[in-house]
Formats: sequence, structure tokens, C-alpha cells
Amino acid sequence: MGVSVRRATDAIPPVVALGIAILAVSTSAILIRYSSAPTLVIALYRVLFTTVLLLPFAVHSYRDAFYQLSRRDWIAASAAGVALALHFALWFESLAWTSVAASVTIVQIQVLFVASGAALFLSERITRRASVGMMIALCGIAIMSFGGTIVGAPTVGAAPLYGNILAIVAAVCMAGYVLTGRSLRQRIPLVPYVVIVYAVCVVVLLALTTAVNDTLFAYPPYEWFLFILMALGPGILGHTVLNWALAHVESSVVSVSLLAEPVCSTVLAVVLLSELPTRFTAIGGAMTLIGIIITSRR
Repeated sequence: MGVSVRRATDAIPPVVALGIAILAVSTSAILIRYSSAPTLVIALYRVLFTTVLLLPFAVHSYRDAFYQLSRRDWIAASAAGVALALHFALWFESLAWTSVAASVTIVQIQVLFVASGAALFLSERITRRASVGMMIALCGIAIMSFGGTIVGAPTVGAAPLYGNILAIVAAVCMAGYVLTGRSLRQRIPLVPYVVIVYAVCVVVLLALTTAVNDTLFAYPPYEWFLFILMALGPGILGHTVLNWALAHVESSVVSVSLLAEPVCSTVLAVVLLSELPTRFTAIGGAMTLIGIIITSRR
């Protein structure tokens, strides 16, 4: 069964997989906004239910793969799980303070941190073009964060600057997750890898949720339905498919493909949440995406 599944997934063109994943992750911010649960609880149950859905298949078809992992692989996968947990915790919280358009766009500057991390740890040179792209992206973020405040224009969100800062830190954590996943997915099957990463992520999120005394169980059926939707959509079809793609294409390609997420999420926010981005968010967001494209273009 495991061999047939691997053959089936290997036959899927990476571009198709990335397209499915992008559409799935684009619904994440909308589902988070629909929920009234604490952001740490939302993140916890999204990852927990994703893990529960994958675990039976992992045990049945990939049991031997877990025993073949080296101690170094376990440590690296666990580190990726911690990075992913911090990413979720920070990004979900950012959506409570700033607009969907700003949060989803800013978190995509993970590409800049991926490029910087590759230069530091993989001896990849940052070209002049990449440096220019980084500067454009940073200027775009500055416009989104400070433009409205400077001229006294209306803003979207309770504390846009705070939310934007959370999104930036979340992008740093996501870059660590992507870089770690790229090296591991070259030699570890998809399902065992994501189960380990998600399991560690659940433990970290549970610890954080417990530390702040958030309620774990007293939620109406509507909230549980949203948690399950997050697991099936952004979880299984989103992040899990992205992890599959990491074994077939470079991490920078995966990161660049995610640039469609801010566009899709912003459109969904306009249609479903009636949340129109401000002109500074639109201008700064466009600059940020252009800068990311320049940075990542080879």
C-alpha cells in the first residue's frame, strides 16, 4: 500500500500540487477570522486534527520508516516542529490585530529569510538583484505598517503595527521550517516526516496554551467544525502537500509559489469578511510581493 501511494504521489506534477496547496492555505486566514476561540487554541486543534488524520496511515504504511530515521533526523524534524508551532502561534495572533491582507502578505517575506538562511548556512551567495528585491520588500512592509499612521488615514485592525510585527517574526519561524524541511525531505518519506513535525508542533502549542490558561474544551459545535475544516483544508491539502513538493522542487520555488496566497486571501477577505485593504496596504503589499519576486528570481 505504501509503495502504491508513493508511486501515485510521485506521478502528480509539482505545479498541480502547489496549485492545490495554495488554494487550500488561502482559506486559512478566513477560517481563523470566523472562529472566536483563542488563537493558540485554534492553532492547536488545527495541527492536532491534521496529525490525527495522518497518524493511522503513517503507522500502517510507513512503520519501518520511523525506525530507519537517525537520531539527527529526529532532532532536525523536532526542530522543524518547534519552528512551525511558533509560526502558527505568532501568525494566528497577528490576524487578531491587523488586516488579512497585511498579515498574509507580510508573512510571505519568509522568502527573504530563506535566502538569508541559505547564504549563512548553505553558502549560497545573495546577488545584487536579490539585495534590491529585499530592499523593495522591506519598503513595502514599512508602507503597510506606518503609511496610514503617518498621514492619519483610517487603518484596519485593532493594532496594525503590532499585528504586522507578529507576522514578521512568524515569517522568520516559517523560513526556519522551510529550510529544515528541504534538507530532510530529500531522504525522509512525506508522511513520517509530517507526522513527526506535526506531533512536536502539537506538544509545543499545547504547552503554550496551558501556560496562558486558555480553555481547551468548552467550545460550541460550530468551533469544532471550523477546527476540522482547518485540518482538512490548510492542514492536509495545504501544508502537507507543500511538504510533498519540497522533495521535488527547491525550497525557494515553493516559497515563491506561495505569493499567490496573499492575493487569494485578500480577495476572500473582501468577499466573505467585507474587509477592504487600505490604499497603503495595497501599495505596500504590491511592493512587498514585487520585492519577493525579484529576490527569488533566478
